[in-house]
Amino acid sequence: MALTNWNKSFFHPSLMISTWFYSGLIPFAPGTFGSIAALPFAWLIIENAGIFGLVNAALIVFVIGLMTTTAYIKETGKEDPGEVVVDEVVGQWIVCLAIVDNQHPGQYILALLAFRIFDIMKPWPINIFDRRHDAYGVMMDDVIAGIMGAAVLLAVNHYVL
Repeated sequence: MALTNWNKSFFHPSLMISTWFYSGLIPFAPGTFGSIAALPFAWLIIENAGIFGLVNAALIVFVIGLMTTTAYIKETGKEDPGEVVVDEVVGQWIVCLAIVDNQHPGQYILALLAFRIFDIMKPWPINIFDRRHDAYGVMMDDVIAGIMGAAVLLAVNHYVL
């Protein structure tokens, strides 16, 4: 994805974080690649700090994501830039809170699918935030998709696995 209207350094923190270390600049399916890029971080955080560590990390990245997305939107003039994927990171981490076995890669695949389905389809109430076209809307639609995805993953873990 081209960096149109970005006039600051390629290493500017707003660019690096809002695109989650440039994974959002992949020219196709940036949201999916941003979600995939979030998974190794989730695994490391759960492995080293547990679920509460991931909760804290998601809260911190949400706040930082609001700031960097606001700066990115202001700099580029885009309302909902596809290359901004820090919101996918937060949403994906929320789904990862429902992982029951951190050592099983299938849990991460299910978490990815549960999140991406809701993030792509944007059912109610996700679509309410998706229509805002500001940093809060960009971040919150993925938070809600993450909560809905976590509910699905919890149900699958409880009733199927």
